[in-house]
Amino acid sequence: MSEVAVIPRRMSRALPAQGCILIVDDEAEIRESLQTLLELEGYDVETAANGEEGLSKLGEQPFDLVLLDLALPGRNGIELLPEIRALDAQLPVIIITAYGTVEDAVRAMQGGAGNFLQKPWDNEKLLADVRAAVSRRRTEEENVQLKRALKQRYNFENIVGKSEPMLKIFDLVAQVAPSRSTVLLQGESGTGKELIAKALHLNSPRRDRTFVPVNTGSMPPDLLESTLFGHVKGAFTSAIASKKGLFEIADRGTLFLDEIGTMGPETQSKILRVLQDRKFMHLGGTHEIQVDVRIIAATNVDLPAGAGGQVPRGPFLSFECHRY
Repeated sequence: MSEVAVIPRRMSRALPAQGCILIVDDEAEIRESLQTLLELEGYDVETAANGEEGLSKLGEQPFDLVLLDLALPGRNGIELLPEIRALDAQLPVIIITAYGTVEDAVRAMQGGAGNFLQKPWDNEKLLADVRAAVSRRRTEEENVQLKRALKQRYNFENIVGKSEPMLKIFDLVAQVAPSRSTVLLQGESGTGKELIAKALHLNSPRRDRTFVPVNTGSMPPDLLESTLFGHVKGAFTSAIASKKGLFEIADRGTLFLDEIGTMGPETQSKILRVLQDRKFMHLGGTHEIQVDVRIIAATNVDLPAGAGGQVPRGPFLSFECHRY
């Protein structure tokens, strides 16, 4: 999907089905001829006899295309192009003139005109150019509106992606985020697994609660269990005080377990119990602690092919993350 910057336009009414076109020409016969031709094709047409009137109409309502005469009284069409661009940076403009030269055409294109036609014009060619310009305009507008709608509805903070696979991932995130399902993100390092995990959290009912990330692959098993489940004073030699684990800290929020493919079977079984019963005990503790934590796990290991006998088990929904 192309990313298009469009200056918001003042909308006084909805755009018609075929499109809305503004004709700016100082000759009444030309304006009437073009208006009749375009209205017969189903377009809504407005006209202006000079540049000032044309700019005024552009500020009042949206248009899909401007047919702009080059030789206007006062400022000519090329001089008006920057002001049209200031009002709407992506609005297509076709310059029409009876006195066009190659230099004029080059200047018009450099100024932002999409096409350059000479009078008398060929009706079929003019209509073909109009259809193409309006179609491009409508496609760009639809892309912009879709992107705005996605941003308003979903929070994909710091994720940049326009390709079809990325849009499918955004859609999948939007579908899965509101649920309580545990999610497994699989993909090589650098594919944005933590960004997807954050997007799942930010688009879930837990968005106002804590998002707690932990790299399980960087810790030895004993330290990992203490970090996840906490411990009571005296549970082991260096436990000089009781400490909460990340499951407690992430209560009613999201716990992101990165590199879960390296986790040992014993720790896996304890996490599985939390997934099933939503209960656990501090290391060295005797009382069960109830928590409501959503787990999102990630790995760069090909788990179906095996990870040295250390394959995490559990009721996961799986996402595949790739470089797009």
